[in-house]
Amino acid sequence: MSKSRHAEAQMIAALKQVEAGRRAEDVARENGVSKHTIYAWKAKYGGMDVNEAQEARQLRDENTRLHKRPHSSLNYRTPAEFAAEASYAKVENAFRVSHFHTAAAAAG
Repeated sequence: MSKSRHAEAQMIAALKQVEAGRRAEDVARENGVSKHTIYAWKAKYGGMDVNEAQEARQLRDENTRLHKRPHSSLNYRTPAEFAAEASYAKVENAFRVSHFHTAAAAAG
């Protein structure tokens, strides 16, 4: 999907003008789009306010990001997550080794 030239606030403001009784052709001309674009905006954003439209966009972006992840494993981790987990495991293992040596020395 191509990036829109208009922000959600502009689209919703145009839709509110159409809902108030202005002709779609006039509103479209003022916004530099076709009347068909106004109707497409109405199908996508009709009845929403600006906050709802922004939240819907964020949800679509997150959904797109999640669908781009590999489906080979449900436990897929990004390289950064894997590196953080690996460094945590090294620290944890070092603690176990030092704790084992301390316990062995005390026992014996």
